[in-house]
Amino acid sequence: MPQVNGNKPVFGTRVPAREEPPHVRATNFGPVDTGYTREDAIAEAHRCLNCKKPLCVQGCPVGINIPGFIQKIREEKCGEGLDIVRESSMLPSICGRVCPQENQCEGKCVLGKKGDPIAIGQLERYLGDNSRHKAKEVMCRYKNGHRVAVVGSGPSGIACAAELARQRFEVTVFEAFFEGGGVLTYGIPEFRLPKSIVKREISGLESLGVNFEYNAVIGRFADAQDLYDEGFEAIYVAVGAGLPKFLNIPGENLPGVFCANEYLTRVNLMKANRFPVYDTPTKHGKNAVIFGGGNVAMDAARTALRLGAEKVTLAYRRGEAEMPARRAEVHHAKEEGVEIMELVSPLEFVADENGFVSKVKLERMELGEPDDSGRRRPVVIPDSEFEIPCDVAITAIGTNANPFANMIGDVKLNKWGYIETDEDGRTSDPRIWAGGDIVTGAATVILAMGAGKKAANSIAKTILGE
Repeated sequence: MPQVNGNKPVFGTRVPAREEPPHVRATNFGPVDTGYTREDAIAEAHRCLNCKKPLCVQGCPVGINIPGFIQKIREEKCGEGLDIVRESSMLPSICGRVCPQENQCEGKCVLGKKGDPIAIGQLERYLGDNSRHKAKEVMCRYKNGHRVAVVGSGPSGIACAAELARQRFEVTVFEAFFEGGGVLTYGIPEFRLPKSIVKREISGLESLGVNFEYNAVIGRFADAQDLYDEGFEAIYVAVGAGLPKFLNIPGENLPGVFCANEYLTRVNLMKANRFPVYDTPTKHGKNAVIFGGGNVAMDAARTALRLGAEKVTLAYRRGEAEMPARRAEVHHAKEEGVEIMELVSPLEFVADENGFVSKVKLERMELGEPDDSGRRRPVVIPDSEFEIPCDVAITAIGTNANPFANMIGDVKLNKWGYIETDEDGRTSDPRIWAGGDIVTGAATVILAMGAGKKAANSIAKTILGE
């Protein structure tokens, strides 16, 4: 609780996260952050000012009543607090872990202007994780007779399905993989987001009456017309943007060179870290070099470290200050031993006598004038080439739209291959909506959820004629 000075409370630094020591966590896939205890959560909740005009809510893409659920933690009525969160989000345990709160809700907190903002993410996660609190169950036993198909079970698809189920629609989610969760399952490592959490959140949707069909590649083995023929009245497309970008340099096809999507999917979804218990191999190198500066690059670097690499280097063509990754992820990576090599760009992967990648040739860069993103553009320094050893290389320089998006239905795409929609997510086909990364490009979990929720409400109004 905040200290009291006279009649005015003094709101000090926030309750710190409970993290495993770097030298311990870098050797296993256990959670880095073990979350708040009951005492931690209550103490942090008492720091909240309960503002009359809560800017934190404005910073949340799905508009969670943040002061409301924090107040319930203060009152030790956590079941009621979880009810408040679930009015806007069915993924509190996930969003509390992976959302960039520092740029959203916490970034708007008034306490952050002169000190530490409220740890909103930790408090949301606390409510979601402590399922022993008996939260009010949302029962949707009586359906309204209308059917909607959701293609993709990532954050946007899940949010759309949850909102439609809440409004008593019969919802079926079609997922191409054999497990649900999309990028939450295949893209984010266990040490940041335990897969048991994702499975639990999926189970919560099933309790709302949502059906899941796995190994169902809509756009390949069935299309929109097939779904209409089965009785679905609308389709929400949330297939993400999983097509990797490549460096397009010599040697990129050498054994030992991976794109981050493949590398992380092998480990996160197919358990390559537990080979041969699970029949999925991957390369465990001594010198791993990762190219990129975003959260995916950090995930790949920290995964390589946990797979036994003696040296992990993250090579980025700008400086550390320009990295788009969350500051917390950069901090954790460096704590664990990842070395950041700034202002370098790869030129060529070089093979050893057996044809496997053994080193990478780089050139040094310097920052020039800002580009369209506002960041200073990297410029090559002439005659600055050098080489470093590398027996595992991972490219994490971004993704493109999944190329089969318009095979689902005849929807209009923009010049980059993303689906064009209106502000409610409606496409050029009046029975198809879309949202998440397949519309915006790679973005955050909570933004994708916001798109799913908005599209669900538009679908409901359209079908019900409201």
